[in-house]
Amino acid sequence: MMFAQAADQISKGNGFIAALDQSGGSTPKALKLYGVAEDAYSGESEMYDMIHAMRSRIIKSPAFTGDKVVGTILFEQTMDRDIDGIPTAEFLWSKRGVVPFLKIDKGLEAEADGVQLMKPMPGLEALLARAKGLGVFGTKERSVVHAANAKGIAAIVAQQFAVGDQVAAAGLMPILEPEVTISIADKPEAEAMLQDEILKHLNALPADRKVMLKLSLPSVDNFYAPLVDHPRVLKVVALSGGHSREGANAILARNRGIIASFSRALTEGLSAQQSDAEFDAALGDAISSIHAASVAG
Repeated sequence: MMFAQAADQISKGNGFIAALDQSGGSTPKALKLYGVAEDAYSGESEMYDMIHAMRSRIIKSPAFTGDKVVGTILFEQTMDRDIDGIPTAEFLWSKRGVVPFLKIDKGLEAEADGVQLMKPMPGLEALLARAKGLGVFGTKERSVVHAANAKGIAAIVAQQFAVGDQVAAAGLMPILEPEVTISIADKPEAEAMLQDEILKHLNALPADRKVMLKLSLPSVDNFYAPLVDHPRVLKVVALSGGHSREGANAILARNRGIIASFSRALTEGLSAQQSDAEFDAALGDAISSIHAASVAG
């Protein structure tokens, strides 16, 4: 992969990032929404076979190309598997023109100070080296803000940037994802604290360093404009965070310079029971609507 070419594709933002990175805990729910009940597979290995078949079907669909989908976030199990005999990351870039990212976090700690930090990531250095070797461009790691707690938010941002430093040192582009829960009463206050902390860390980065940010859609339109415009930010992307596709698209379209990185909102309405024609049509409609919202801003 040409790193500069991939960075340019993401920076221009003429599309959105598809989040196909459900991990062990969220995979059964993703499969159920796709019409695959838990009694359709036995054990973890078969479960991952099922979700890989779903992801492969999405990636191989005629609608899934770099014209509208500029990047895709993969789960480690997906990165380690093939599509039509080609490693998934290589298939994405060479056959679809889509930039591959890898989810690297290992889940969340228990809540403390209104946030959930990321669990330790043993073997991260080896994982990053393997991802780089397989043609992955960047990574994504998620932690969660549940309250406007200054101490907790400072800790969550510090941890995100510390991991981002490791990712950058491995030659990969970090997506930092400090998600703010959309249902909390003090969401606007939490977002203000979060942005202040992120700006402190961005301003301290070396001049040649860039990061990406994956954030919950803001309570106030264009609230994150200082992050969108920051010279150390390659791109700000938004998670759907529990909004329906229609609702998430409506908010996204009002926020300049932010593109989608949707997971559940992307696969809404897709089913294992659909014919290929029905599936491709439904996915095409989803991709077109999210693309339109992403480029509207």
